[in-house]
Amino acid sequence: HRECARYKGRSSGAMGTTSVTRNGTITRHRSKPTSRIYFTFILLLLIFTPRVDSSWWYIGALGARVICDNIPGLVNKQRQLCQRHPDLMQSIGEGAKEWIRECQHQFRHHRWNCSTLDRDHTVFGRVMLRSSREAAFVYAISSAGVVYAITRACSQGELKICSCDGHKRGRASDDRGNFDWGGCSDNINYGIKFAKAFVDARERMVKDARALMNLHNNRCGRMAVKRFMKLECKCHGVSGSCALRTCWLAMSDFRRTGDYLRKKYNTAIEVTMNQDGTGFMVADKDFKGSTKNELVYVENSPDYCLMDRAAGSLGTAGRVCNKSSRGTDGCEVMCCGRGYDTMRVKRVTKCECKFKWCCAVECKDCEDMVDVHTCKPHKRPDWLDLT
Repeated sequence: HRECARYKGRSSGAMGTTSVTRNGTITRHRSKPTSRIYFTFILLLLIFTPRVDSSWWYIGALGARVICDNIPGLVNKQRQLCQRHPDLMQSIGEGAKEWIRECQHQFRHHRWNCSTLDRDHTVFGRVMLRSSREAAFVYAISSAGVVYAITRACSQGELKICSCDGHKRGRASDDRGNFDWGGCSDNINYGIKFAKAFVDARERMVKDARALMNLHNNRCGRMAVKRFMKLECKCHGVSGSCALRTCWLAMSDFRRTGDYLRKKYNTAIEVTMNQDGTGFMVADKDFKGSTKNELVYVENSPDYCLMDRAAGSLGTAGRVCNKSSRGTDGCEVMCCGRGYDTMRVKRVTKCECKFKWCCAVECKDCEDMVDVHTCKPHKRPDWLDLT
């Protein structure tokens, strides 16, 4: 080590000089011009790097290029888990794409449609900074997505650290009679365990109302996946009869989890933090139920009618609406009373399909004209045009 220190003590370069003290301590002296450049670079990085919340969501955009040190906003525990289990991060990345698609499916007919921002590390922009019921849904569905992705990868043998769950042994029964546990069940418990460690890591570093809200909704998302575990069986017997059955537990399609959390979004409960900061209480004093399995939020949502960069609202100008609907996709609701434009467009569909032996279906391309309705933009006040 001393020989190495002596060599370093004699070295110098563009970044400054290096010296060794009598007790062997290495000291680097940075040249002034380089120090200024370094300081300026750090300052610019701090100024132009946006505040990132739960940026592990961005793993879905990175795809196969997941490098733990390059994922912005990860806390130390998340980065350590990423470095320890890079194959798990690949599964989480694929899962992120899946739950974002599910979120957009669930809100496709709403003013806020779970839209994402390209090349933005926050994925959803400033809309997630508000502790609204939309944020509650996103945290729940994202946590559920991690559970689903990891559990599926375990069962498919894609990960070294886990496999399917072979703990269930012996006989059991259901409404169809007795069966034998066999095969391998989906390892939902491992998926929940890892999702809790990874997703909750950021929230456990802070003690405020938003962190408590996020932790609660993360848990609701994890439990939603487990809620829809189903029994799958294989029949054994003469001519495929089900006199004997071998069964295992498997996850349902992720759409069931999305539908369930979407209903929980509709009935989400407004809460406030209690005085000692250890939990929250329901804002409505007349509420008598339990919040255990319900989504919770702290702040009311904006109306999302107009573009508001501060609130993260993209507005509904140009959104397609349904003229005949009275629901959230209807032009009156979607366009916030601003009215809508109608445009006739040509639509091509498959028609007059016939089965051709063997084994194809032949169809014709049919064209028809349809009306497409889109929301008008917000009208500027006349006085703004005069100034």
